[in-house]
Amino acid sequence: MALTRRDFLNLTAGVTAGLWVSNRAIGTAAIPKIGAVAFDGFTTFNPQTVFALAEELFPGKGAELSNAWRTRQFDYAWLRTLSGRYVDFWQVTEDALVFAARMLKLDLSLDKRRQLMQAYLEIKAWPDALPALRTLKDMGIRMAFLSNFTAAMLDAAVKNSGLEGIFEAHLSTDRVRAYKPDPRAYQMAMDTFGLPRGEIVFAAFGGWDAAGAKSFGYPTFWINRTSLPVEELGVAPDAIGDNLNDLVRFVRSKKEQIEFKDF
Repeated sequence: MALTRRDFLNLTAGVTAGLWVSNRAIGTAAIPKIGAVAFDGFTTFNPQTVFALAEELFPGKGAELSNAWRTRQFDYAWLRTLSGRYVDFWQVTEDALVFAARMLKLDLSLDKRRQLMQAYLEIKAWPDALPALRTLKDMGIRMAFLSNFTAAMLDAAVKNSGLEGIFEAHLSTDRVRAYKPDPRAYQMAMDTFGLPRGEIVFAAFGGWDAAGAKSFGYPTFWINRTSLPVEELGVAPDAIGDNLNDLVRFVRSKKEQIEFKDF
């Protein structure tokens, strides 16, 4: 049967529409929609006040103590996870302080020890944090800390910084009794947000954490506040920035890619 001109136009219009829908679906699937961001604590909270106190208590030795303390903190966290001898990060932090002081032959009195530990409960957010986080929340992004910090340490920092109401329940490694970069720690974000890993951005402070999250499969943004090189661990973050404003731009670019594909 011969086709009329009207039949031909109707047929080609239907085929074209079908192709457009198919391409739209393929394009959208190719770029996962970002629905949440999981943050390491130090991306948002500035520990410099702790290290300044170390210099005040031990003039001329504060930087050396801070470096040894910080290094041993993470050494102990990783070793405890590997050996199955988990204690929370508050205990890890105190144990690391005691060791660092002894190693440097510093007189760490009980009062100085108490002051330095208390300083971890008094840290506040970096100046860029509040406006950036509010922007992410206005964009409809869900947020939570996925941190080695205890829930009490995170609660104190949130309160000190006026960040109440922005984050969902803290994903402290205490929940799984394994520190990052153990996969059990990163898995908490998927379980809590109920999203596939491709829809959760992990915001890292440490280069090692960026490598761990990327290895796990998260789109990873490294907030490299100290301008360090990428770790030689065979994997690199998706993007690197100086602060949380750069993270906002990264997340927005991902959303705009989705919107463009949908169009």
